[in-house]
Amino acid sequence: MTDIHFVVEDAPEGGYLARATGADIFTEADDLNALHAQLRDAVRCHFDTVDRPSIHLHITREEVIAA
Repeated sequence: MTDIHFVVEDAPEGGYLARATGADIFTEADDLNALHAQLRDAVRCHFDTVDRPSIHLHITREEVIAA
């Protein structure tokens, strides 16, 4: 595996939630810097050094605006 993709969303209680596509990895953090650290740690736990993939983030945000 050379790449792993995460969908990142705003958490309802604040902060961020990240879920991997194609792997059972989920993490959360209060800010993006902390999320980056959490994701690196999670990926290191799931993959050997030789097989460690690059991490790609797809950050989604919902906005509601008045019509």
